[in-house]
Amino acid sequence: MSLNLLLRCHDLEATRRFYQEALGFQAQATATGTLTVEHDGNSLIFTTEDLWGKPPGFSGTIYFTLADVDGYFAGIKDRVVIAWPVQNMPYGSREFGIEDCNGYYLAFQQAATSKRR
Repeated sequence: MSLNLLLRCHDLEATRRFYQEALGFQAQATATGTLTVEHDGNSLIFTTEDLWGKPPGFSGTIYFTLADVDGYFAGIKDRVVIAWPVQNMPYGSREFGIEDCNGYYLAFQQAATSKRR
């Protein structure tokens, strides 16, 4: 089973640029008025349509699982707003968090190993 999130954004073009240029995601226009961004099998769908009668917002964190969280962090850290730095978490993952161009919090994680500090 896969999960796809449809999120409202401020500007499709600015969202495309952020996800492509800052995060290295693939981005493509999909259904009318939507943009799908993808990285390592993880995807999000964005729209500027007011389908919910509310401004963009989300009271959680969207997690992406990666094979090399440290390498990914090193590649994007200077292009994004860091919410928390890469670290081992008490619940067993190694992760970091960022805030995207629409105010959504994204976390990138991998399973922690005993060799990591």
